[in-house]
Parts: sequence; C-alpha cells; structure tokens
Amino acid sequence: MSERGETEVHPSAVVEPGAQLGQGCQVGPFCHVGPDAKLGDGVILKSHVVISGDTEVGEDSTLFPFACIGEIPQDLKFRGEKTRLVIGARNRIREHVTMNTGTEGGGGITRVGDDGLFMAGCHVAHDVQVGNRVIIVNNAALAGHCLIEDDVIIGGLSGVHQWVRIGQGAIIGAVTMVTNDVIPHGLVQAPRGELDGLNLVGLKRRGVARSDITALRAAFQMLAQGEGSFQERARRLGDETESDYVRQIVNFITAGSDRSFLTPGSI
Repeated sequence: MSERGETEVHPSAVVEPGAQLGQGCQVGPFCHVGPDAKLGDGVILKSHVVISGDTEVGEDSTLFPFACIGEIPQDLKFRGEKTRLVIGARNRIREHVTMNTGTEGGGGITRVGDDGLFMAGCHVAHDVQVGNRVIIVNNAALAGHCLIEDDVIIGGLSGVHQWVRIGQGAIIGAVTMVTNDVIPHGLVQAPRGELDGLNLVGLKRRGVARSDITALRAAFQMLAQGEGSFQERARRLGDETESDYVRQIVNFITAGSDRSFLTPGSI
C-alpha cells in the first residue's frame, strides 16, 4: 500500500470507463467523473462534483460539493471541437465553482496553475490562463481569454472582461468591473475599476525589499504624472530603473495586448 492509501470511490459515484484516478484519490457521494478526466494522486472530490471533458486535475487538489469542472465553453462560436482544461496541484476549488475547457479560436486549452484558492461560486471561462497562488473570491468571474499572473487576488463579486491581463501580485477590490489591463502589483477598486495605487500590503507580505517598494512608488508616480503617453513613460522607466520589480511593470506595459490599460488616476 502506498503512503497515500488506496483510492476510494463511493458506491453512489459514477466513474466512467476511461477515467484515470491516481493513488489515494477519494471520490465522494454522487460525484460524476467523465471518461476523459484524469485525477492526480491524492485528489479529493467531496460530493456531487462533476468532472467532465478532457480535464486534468493536479495532485492533492480538493474539490467541494457542486463544483462543475471541464464543461464546454459558454461561447456561441464553440462547435464541439476537442479542447482541454488543465488544473495544477494543490488547488482548493470550493462549492459551485465552474471552470470550462478552451475553444479552438483561443488556443484550445484553459489552464490553472498550482496552489490556488477558488472560492464559492466563482467562474473561470474558456481559454483563461491562471498562474500560481491565485485567489478568486466568492462569485467573481473571469471572462474568456483572460491572463491572470501569479499571486493575484480578485475580490468577491468582481468581473474581469475578456482578453484582460492582470499582472503578477495585483489585487482587485470587491465588486469591481475590470475592463482593461492591470499592471503588476497594482491596486484596483471602484465599481468601474480604477488603478488606485500599488498592492503595498501584498508586497510587504512577500518580503519585497524596501528599496524595491520605494522604486515601485516612484515608478507609479512617473506613470501617473510624467510627460508623454502612458507607453512613453513606461519606456523611459525601462531605460532608467535598476529595479527588477519596476522592469516587470515596464515589460508588462510594452508587451502586446488586446486591451488598453488602467492608468494611475484614470488619466
């Protein structure tokens, strides 16, 4: 017997032929695991969990009752093409969470990183790419094709518009609609999301050096009040800074995007 113990499937659960269950999985009452699903070692399905489609769930993840994972996209252009959902390790996926597979037009895969917390009722749409250690709070929704980088927190009842990028370490306040890209370590709040500063609490919790935080504050002021366009200010920052954190913001701004940016002070 392995250290994880034997895989256990409740008599009322349905695990279809073809499904792959790793060592030590627990499939609780009234769960349904489809034929193309793959559960890593130690995955726990509490009860009434549905895993459908070509879906992979990483090891030691826990899914709570009524989570619906791997269903087809909510996209009228979807025509039944073969697409996937890949979820990393050690995620906690709470009650009534929905995550959809990708679409052919979006690359064919929805991907979720490791160590995330997806609270009750939140939604991850088709072709979304979610990084590691991301927290999506109750009833928040990510529309199709979004990119959510590592260490992002999205507050409850918030919505993120399709194609939006949210940079590493950013935080989105509750009840916020995000319609444009958010720079790394940004703080966004208000009903129609506004870039209202930096996520200083998150930076301090991660032990970022004071010199880097000071450089980030100066960079934010330059982006808000410097001469030229937002892109021009960012390029100047790239030429002047020695901080890797500031350079991360510069690279994010100067990279290709399908949306415009939330800018400091709604400039």
